[in-house]
Amino acid sequence: MSVDSTYSAEKQPKAANSRLPMLANRITRRILSGALVLWAAVTLSFISVYLAPGDIVSLLIGEQVRTPEVEAAIRAEWGLDQPLYQQYLHYLWRILHGDFGRSYLLNTDVTALVLNQLWPTLKLTALALVVSLVFAVIMAVATAHRRWGRRIAGSLELLLASTPSFWLGIVLLFVFSFTLRWFPVAGDRSFSALVLPALSLGLAQGAVVAQVLRRGLEDALDEPFALTLRAWGVGNITIRLRHALRHAALPAVTLTGWLIGGLLSGAVITEQVFGRPGLGKITVDAVLGKDLPVVLAVAIFSAFVYVVMSTLVDILYLLIDPRLRDGDAATEEN
Repeated sequence: MSVDSTYSAEKQPKAANSRLPMLANRITRRILSGALVLWAAVTLSFISVYLAPGDIVSLLIGEQVRTPEVEAAIRAEWGLDQPLYQQYLHYLWRILHGDFGRSYLLNTDVTALVLNQLWPTLKLTALALVVSLVFAVIMAVATAHRRWGRRIAGSLELLLASTPSFWLGIVLLFVFSFTLRWFPVAGDRSFSALVLPALSLGLAQGAVVAQVLRRGLEDALDEPFALTLRAWGVGNITIRLRHALRHAALPAVTLTGWLIGGLLSGAVITEQVFGRPGLGKITVDAVLGKDLPVVLAVAIFSAFVYVVMSTLVDILYLLIDPRLRDGDAATEEN
């Protein structure tokens, strides 16, 4: 055995053993970066209160009648009689413990208010995400490397991506609720009431993902492994679904973080169009009523959900693509 072969045999187990800690390091860095983004979101919310024109107490009261009792409660809650850095540390401490203060306009705890409305928004976002991914996979798999199918699908995707979700929601309401009466007009009493909002929210995002996925799928179908599978007599559908789709999914997975952010922001308007409960309703009511504690809480909760989902997507990307882990291991060894 040559010296080079002996060195390679010794190096291979070492590289394999080093992949697990490298993967753990990458995941740890993703989690820490997500925590940093959350800290930045909380800090910006604190700064926005102090940079806003007007008295802080008046901002936090909103349209509520200002009384000495309410003013004293706000000063105690925010520590306005303390130095600014202590107010900031106190604010961070409250947020870490899930204390977002009190809505003096609604006379209720902000955390309880947001949590009660969070589940309907998460249901809508989750189903819209499923709609986006299913639509993208079907369109990409069915039309990749098919000229006329690609043109028709591309035109449809461009139309959907250019259509505002609220306008698409109005069209879906007119056709399927007012005309055909297949789905309820408003509310959240059953799964059927969730279908049209999820379609109006998810189709536009899915159209963008479909374009990226189709390009990746076409590149994968031109790879040598696809030609080899065809030579072995493997069916076209099997090659697309079981082999090429896995290779093409990596760029689409990268877009999932953007997709989640778009769905969360779009849910605010979509919930208003379909008369659904959720963060959209309390956000609009808080903005119109100048209820700043509720607005800040919704912003931080939305940032939290977005960061958690984006971090999970980044971790999933590391698990799907072993080249990222192997690249780190090779860098450390060199």
